[in-house]
Amino acid sequence: MLRSDEDRLAHHRAGEQSEKEAPLRKIIHVDMDAFYASVEQRDNPDLRGKPVAVGGSAARGVVAAASYEARTFGVRSAMPSVTAKRRCPDLIFVKPRFDVYRAVSAQIREIFAEHTDLIEPLSLDEAYLDVTENKQNIATATEIATIIRAHIKEVTGLNASAGISYCKFLAKMASDLNKPNGQAVITPKAGPDFVASLPVKKFHGVGPATAAKMERLGIVTGTDLREKSLAFLQEHFGKSGGWYYRISRGIDERPVQPNRPRKSVGAEDTFMTDIFDLDAARAELAPLAEKVWRHCEAKEITGRTVTLKVKFADFQQITRSRTLPTHVRGVDEMIEVSHSMLADLFPVEKGIRLLGVTLSSLGEIAQSMETKQLALF
Repeated sequence: MLRSDEDRLAHHRAGEQSEKEAPLRKIIHVDMDAFYASVEQRDNPDLRGKPVAVGGSAARGVVAAASYEARTFGVRSAMPSVTAKRRCPDLIFVKPRFDVYRAVSAQIREIFAEHTDLIEPLSLDEAYLDVTENKQNIATATEIATIIRAHIKEVTGLNASAGISYCKFLAKMASDLNKPNGQAVITPKAGPDFVASLPVKKFHGVGPATAAKMERLGIVTGTDLREKSLAFLQEHFGKSGGWYYRISRGIDERPVQPNRPRKSVGAEDTFMTDIFDLDAARAELAPLAEKVWRHCEAKEITGRTVTLKVKFADFQQITRSRTLPTHVRGVDEMIEVSHSMLADLFPVEKGIRLLGVTLSSLGEIAQSMETKQLALF
C-alpha cells in the first residue's frame, strides 16, 4: 500500500533512529567522466590534454560531449558547435563512434555485475547500483565504489566518479561533488541538511524552466522548498509537487530497477538550412518516423502517444503531442499523425532548424494488436 508523504517522512526518520529495525539501502551512482570524449582521448594520444568535442563541426552541428579541457572554456554538451568554437577557438571536433562507446559500456556493466544484479542503467555512461546485499559481502558501499572505479580504470583506462548514499536522488547528487575521478558519500544523517543548503537549480531533475518558476515563487534553496506545504507544491507543480516535497527532506524511496521499462523511442535531425516550406518539413519528418518505427519493430513494441519536436532558427523549442485511443499500428499511421501536428504550425515566421518525433506510452506489439482485435467486436 502506498503511504502518504507525511507517512514517508515519519518512516524515514524512524529509519535514521534505528537502522536495525528499518535498514536503509546502500545505493551507488557511477558516472563516467566525459565518457565519449575520454574514449576518444584514450584511443588517440594526439588528443590527450587538448580541448575535444565529440559531435559535428558544421554550422548546424551540436556538441554531444566535451572533454574537461574544453569545459574550462564553457563548452558543454548540447551546445551548438558554432558557439563552442567561439568559446574555444582551439577546440578539436571528433565524430562520434557509438559502436565503440557501446562496447566500452558493456565492459563497465560486467564490472558492476561482479558486485550486484541490481543495476539500473541510465545511459551508456552512468548507472545506479543497489549494493545493500552484494555478491562479495563487502561491508560498505564506499569500499565497493572504490573497487569498481579502480577496476574500470584497469580494464578500460577511463576514469569514473561515484556517489554513495541511502537513496537514488542523493547518490546522483553525490557523484557530482568530487568530479572528475572522485567519489563522495552523503549519509542519512547529513542528507536533509545537504539538500537544504543546495540551490534548487542544481537539483537533479529540476530544469531551467522549473527552477525559474520556483524562483518566482520564492524558492531558491532546498530550505525554501522544504518550507512550502505539500498542498502548495501540488497546486503549483501538479504531480511533481509530491516529489519536490519529499526530496527537500532527503526522501527518495524509488528502488533500483534492473529492468527499467523504456518510456519512449525518438529521433531528431538538425538541418543545414532553415525550413520554411511545409512540404519540405514533411519530407524531413517522414524518415525520422521511419527510423523510430524500425527500432520499435526490432524491439516488438509500439506506443499510443506521438510527440513532435520543433526547434526554430532562434533556438526556441516547442513540442506537440497526440495520444491515440489505441496503439500505433504502423509507420504510415505515425507519419500521418506527426504530419498533422506539423501542419497545424504552418505558416511559420521563423525557419525550422530541427525536427524530431517520439513515440511513447509504449507496449508490446502483440498485446496492442490483440487489443485492437477485441475493440472491433
